[in-house]
Amino acid sequence: MQLTRQMKIVSVELLAEKLAVSGQTIRRDINHLCDDNQLRRRHGGAELFEQQLNTTYQQRSTTNLDGKRAVAVNAAKKIPDNATIFVSIGTTPMMVAEALRDKKHLTIVTNNLNAAMALSHEITNRIILPGGEMRLPDRDIQSEEAVSIFSNYRADFGIFGVAGIAEDGAMLDFHNSEVRTREAIRQNCRTSILVTDSSKFGRSAPAVGGHISQVDQVLVDCMPEKNFSPILNSLHDQIEIVGVPHL
Repeated sequence: MQLTRQMKIVSVELLAEKLAVSGQTIRRDINHLCDDNQLRRRHGGAELFEQQLNTTYQQRSTTNLDGKRAVAVNAAKKIPDNATIFVSIGTTPMMVAEALRDKKHLTIVTNNLNAAMALSHEITNRIILPGGEMRLPDRDIQSEEAVSIFSNYRADFGIFGVAGIAEDGAMLDFHNSEVRTREAIRQNCRTSILVTDSSKFGRSAPAVGGHISQVDQVLVDCMPEKNFSPILNSLHDQIEIVGVPHL
């Protein structure tokens, strides 16, 4: 991936030479990365899939900051002491972790290193992390173990975000591995909580998995555009518009 980011377009032969592996190995790895929407196949090689890249972590962490904080504070109020929680990757789940600083005796299963560090200040907490390579600058772990670890535990609450929400209610992310991890969180907790802000409604991302109606509680800062009214109205008590406090 590093060579592809530098050169944008690479051939199988070049990668095989640079990495000292066979062309068959390169083709297999390219197939995996294309399936995960990180590369796009070209004749004899691949190119970086730039059409739907995510914005940088720094940009996301400062976008609609007040709205995300309002969502995070309201989500944290739902979590009692002694709860077991899943926390996904993303800036809003990380803010939920920060809002949980006063809670005690939590068991946290997360692949979000920023969330883990935020919750590590309380020594009564127990924090469980998967193995694998840490993605920078996001400081998260997106590996097969990250998928399986959420399937090996049962949580009281599963807190997760998404890259985007389609007009039909489909939940979107940038990589299939992110979808698989998110769905493992949703399916293995008693109460699933989607924490998002209105900017995610209508935002495009290539990997699809799960539907907003399958989430137990959807927390959003304010109502998105009118074209989302039908799907949001169908959620009834599942959705909570938290509002942004005026300073």
